[in-house]
Amino acid sequence: MNITTLGEARFPSPQRRTVNDQARVSSHLIRDPDAPPVEELWFELAGPRARLFFDPRQTRAGIVTCGGLCPGLNNVIRSLFLELHHGYGVREVLGFRGGYQGLDPARGMEPFVLTPAFVHDIHKDGGTVLGTSRGPVEVGVAVDHLIRRGVNILFTLGGDGTQRGGNDLFQEAQRRGHPLAVVGIPKTIDNDVAFVSRSFGYLTAVEEATKVLHCAHTEAHSVRNGIALVKVMGRHAGFIAAGATVASQDVNFTLVPEVPLQLEGETGLLAALKQRILQRAHALVVVAEGAGQEWLAASGGKRDASGNIKLQDIGPFLRERIERYFQAEEIPVTLRYFDPSYLIRSVPADAEDSILCDFFARNAVHAAMAGKTGLVIGLLHDLFIHVPIELLVSRKKHLDLGGPGWRAVLAATGQAFGEDAGPIRTTPVSPSAT
Repeated sequence: MNITTLGEARFPSPQRRTVNDQARVSSHLIRDPDAPPVEELWFELAGPRARLFFDPRQTRAGIVTCGGLCPGLNNVIRSLFLELHHGYGVREVLGFRGGYQGLDPARGMEPFVLTPAFVHDIHKDGGTVLGTSRGPVEVGVAVDHLIRRGVNILFTLGGDGTQRGGNDLFQEAQRRGHPLAVVGIPKTIDNDVAFVSRSFGYLTAVEEATKVLHCAHTEAHSVRNGIALVKVMGRHAGFIAAGATVASQDVNFTLVPEVPLQLEGETGLLAALKQRILQRAHALVVVAEGAGQEWLAASGGKRDASGNIKLQDIGPFLRERIERYFQAEEIPVTLRYFDPSYLIRSVPADAEDSILCDFFARNAVHAAMAGKTGLVIGLLHDLFIHVPIELLVSRKKHLDLGGPGWRAVLAATGQAFGEDAGPIRTTPVSPSAT
């Protein structure tokens, strides 16, 4: 996986320990001789290089946060600045405000000039001090603005749409001959980014979702025939639902996008839920937001400002179907519905995610100062890597239904309804389908 470099690295690095630029990490940790051949990719190992492309004394960097909130954004901003400022002596770091709109002077606000005092306590709060928005910016206008501001490095914190936008900025700067290093840091609590074994904010989101499950279980368990239905985030992958289920150990049914939802019939969810109520008089159901979309009216291909296909709301649909089913069965139930979607993403990062944010940020700085561009920092086998943006946004990561994570869900819930959809792994997608 070759990474674009802006040119010859001529300046000595102030970093004492550096990484060989030829070091590579394989995409596969285990090779099964009995399994069919699989694509093997080799990625650049992230870390400080011995020589830099940019002279730190003449370098100005920018940071932008885009899309939805995620625990740890402020941690990443803080660590980016601290590594640039203290680790390399970069002269100035700008914080562009309001997402990509901040790169358009006609729409955006004046950027912050980051200082040690400015970032001192920001990691203790959720959200992003820079603000965020969805949607792209006109590439030519943004590059004009970056050139006018004298920005040499841009760090883009966001999901697929954000990184595609970063790639467009890098390509436009290349066409103009402007040496702009664009380095992305993948951001999503859904944990569905390819070549990133765990995205920052995911474990914090799971922890917060687990707290909600505990409350929901208390509600269901405290009344006769109580049912608690909890909807969590997860558009295309059920990692939060699965992780919270295993952490909670109180969930009885976990519904994820990777498994088609069988609702009706003797082997469907409703029949299984009835048996649970008759036997135990309470139940806890967790559903990821992207699950069961086949039961809902199509959105007609409508997309949000980030280019994501708009999902229909599975939560109220499932609540109505469960209530109607038990009414028809003449079994009185008390159903409580919980939707903590935005609650679990707006909190500060926990200790584990705070450490991960710091590592992502510092490796992004190392790559940018060496003149590497058009890449996103990835994480495989506990090693940080450089992933070309075009490769990263070409595929999604999904729950492996044959792997230990999903097996743990089945063991914790004991659910046995519907059909086994088989293992689903990282699969290519077209950019328009993301």
